[in-house]
Amino acid sequence: MKLPIYLYGHPVLRRESNDVEPDYPELKKFIADMWETMYYSEGVGLAAPQVGRNDRIVVIDASPVADVFPECAGKKFTLINPEIEILDGEKVNRDEGCLSLPDLSESVPRVEHIRLSWLDEDFNEHTEEISGFLARIVQHECDHLEGKLYIDHISPIRKQLIRGKLNNIVSGKKRVAYPVKYAPKK
Repeated sequence: MKLPIYLYGHPVLRRESNDVEPDYPELKKFIADMWETMYYSEGVGLAAPQVGRNDRIVVIDASPVADVFPECAGKKFTLINPEIEILDGEKVNRDEGCLSLPDLSESVPRVEHIRLSWLDEDFNEHTEEISGFLARIVQHECDHLEGKLYIDHISPIRKQLIRGKLNNIVSGKKRVAYPVKYAPKK
């Protein structure tokens, strides 16, 4: 089932997410719904807060960008309770977008080499060193689990320059082709 994507301004995007336990109700169905939602919305990653749940679950399929970033070829993950360790402190700027911030992209500084530890949907443990653009995708999605958005990493001047676009999302003026949930009216 396609789930609505919660857009910028919705409080669920700013809350820290909870660890997921093996007794999580209908976990596999929820993960399948996240995959369907991500593909329908033409994303390469989706975190549970983006569909209204503050749980530490992420789905990533980086293969659509593999023609430009070869390290993304065949990289498809379901991440439960992911943890990131920074392996290289030098940051590189690259453009990022987000399904929760439609039609926006900004240059974001991030490290290019991480160690990722996570549980899969069967609660098997995994650890992998990840580099390049794939590391960026993982960091972006895991930020959602901490209540952070990629715009939190840009300069105050850049944020001010896109303030009008952000306000249009918050006020419900921004329309997109996939199901969405706008911020509650105050």
